[in-house]
Amino acid sequence: MSLPPSLTAYRLAMQLAAPLAPSVLKRRAKAGKEDLSRLNERLGRPKAHRPDGVLVWLHGASVGESLVLATLVEELGGIRPDLNFLVTTGTCTSADLMQRRLPSNARHQYVPVDTAAAATGFLDHWKPDLAVFAESELWPNLIVETARRGVPMALVNARMNARSLRNWRRRPDTARWLLACFDWIGAADQRTRDGLEDLTGSAVTLAGNLKLEAIPAPPDPHELSRIKVALAGREVWLAASTHDGEDGIALSANAMLKSEHPNTLLILAPRHPERAGEIERLLQRHKHKWARRSKHEVPTSEDDVWLADTLGEMALWFAVAPAALIAGSLKPDIGGHNPIEATQAGCAVLSGRHVASFQDVYDAYSAHEAVRWVEDAVDTSEAVADIWAHRGPKLEQARAALSAAAGGALATTVTALIALLEPEEAE
Repeated sequence: MSLPPSLTAYRLAMQLAAPLAPSVLKRRAKAGKEDLSRLNERLGRPKAHRPDGVLVWLHGASVGESLVLATLVEELGGIRPDLNFLVTTGTCTSADLMQRRLPSNARHQYVPVDTAAAATGFLDHWKPDLAVFAESELWPNLIVETARRGVPMALVNARMNARSLRNWRRRPDTARWLLACFDWIGAADQRTRDGLEDLTGSAVTLAGNLKLEAIPAPPDPHELSRIKVALAGREVWLAASTHDGEDGIALSANAMLKSEHPNTLLILAPRHPERAGEIERLLQRHKHKWARRSKHEVPTSEDDVWLADTLGEMALWFAVAPAALIAGSLKPDIGGHNPIEATQAGCAVLSGRHVASFQDVYDAYSAHEAVRWVEDAVDTSEAVADIWAHRGPKLEQARAALSAAAGGALATTVTALIALLEPEEAE
């Protein structure tokens, strides 16, 4: 099947840009966004040995998707101990997580940049027997080159918000061509299933949300114990994954809480830690006292904010805070962030109403009264105080919401992936 014009144009543009990739990656490495020692992987020149036997390749964007993929590796490996696994992601944080989490029959690599040459080098080396893409991480050249090799392909936990679906509808020929490469698609929610069926003209399985069944990586027990000792006697809450405009709301709420609860401590964890300098200026302007995690500072009794400007430590913060504002939800155009990890850690969930990216999850939370909706600093301070007083959403309500929303997604997906391997073995 010939490529649609827009996809052909994309491939040509990426071919022309390919010579710039090494210098771009090196600049990103200097900024801490790439692993300089592993840029060969990003350029499609892997050095690691391909194991003998059947190799299942799974790809996801970052930490959230990598936890889903790690869970799939564990489930598939339990059913088929003969399988080998390759997990690719694109961020340093997810790479560190996968190095700690994956079993001995699996390894992590960085996903190659989306040029035809890098994709070809990657695929020629690894020769996967099954390719599994997660959510909406669809790199056209990687999909085209995988399809050309006749590798069975699956799109698992497919999730697209209304904006993503609108963007795909602007390029229907490209969307239809790329999605047709997948032998099985499992949608995480009804909106995505309906949207993909409209784009492809084919039936799509409503599998359910795999993130609700993904097994989270536990925080480091020694570090968790050390933090709990340091925060003993403090009334703690968390603002998780804040964006510009939300930090001020959290800080105002914290000031209100401190007037009634002198031992209040806000753990402020920005979505993008590089915003720490900007947040420090905000803290200084409003006369807060704070400690900064990236400088290995621990709050003293004088500090009312702990600026958690590090990556990969959210599990620690959920484990020590009884209440968490899941940010990205107080302002439009972000779509909210995932509340699941908070619930799995036993942390009560607060959220704004702008949660389109996780609407199905929040619908289940709302139905089970497992989320406290907030709009501003006053709402947030009252909600945190209620949770401290055991008047907020109960943990059992949140766990019931997760169970209701999951819908057996893991079992459905694993069954479909095993079935895709059978024709290859029969040959």
